[in-house]
Amino acid sequence: MIRVLAVLMSVAFLTACNGAADLNKAPVPLGDFSLKHNIAVAPKAVKGPLSREVTKEQLTKALTDATAERFGRYNGSRDYHFGMSVEGYVLAQPGIPLVFAPKSILIVNLTVWDDAKNRKLNEKPHQITVFESFDQGPVVGSGYTKSAEEQLKNLSQNAAKSIESYLVKQNKEQGWFSAGPGTGAPVAEEPNG
Repeated sequence: MIRVLAVLMSVAFLTACNGAADLNKAPVPLGDFSLKHNIAVAPKAVKGPLSREVTKEQLTKALTDATAERFGRYNGSRDYHFGMSVEGYVLAQPGIPLVFAPKSILIVNLTVWDDAKNRKLNEKPHQITVFESFDQGPVVGSGYTKSAEEQLKNLSQNAAKSIESYLVKQNKEQGWFSAGPGTGAPVAEEPNG
């Protein structure tokens, strides 16, 4: 009985988790960061097997909206730009409950551009793969409970959250938005010699 209760509590916890769950809280510290341009494209987006259909415009709008929602909360003095490319997606259709409950997936390539330095921070695009949140229907599958637009919004919010986590890691390890790894100080310009 205790084991069953623990499993049910774990499922209840997981169903509360999604990419937008923390948007009503203060943003995670990122240093001196402000998102200036938020651009998404989908010229080569591959629709996965058994996926619902959405347009490239729907893909890019959902991603830029979710990114603006998350990163519009940062108001540092240094501007950065995101170039995002939707590489692939699956928006789950209804399956067979308990046997085949397909999950939705979104794959995005991210490039971060430093406006002041006029250069990319990551030479090679960083690939992010996200799945739908458990609140989309862990047993039945979101194909039964959500529209394609709702699935795409959830995936885009999860992608924006993953981008934020990646930036926090890069700032801590590489000092992307500060003077050095973990310092939190503004970047000092080197004198011309």
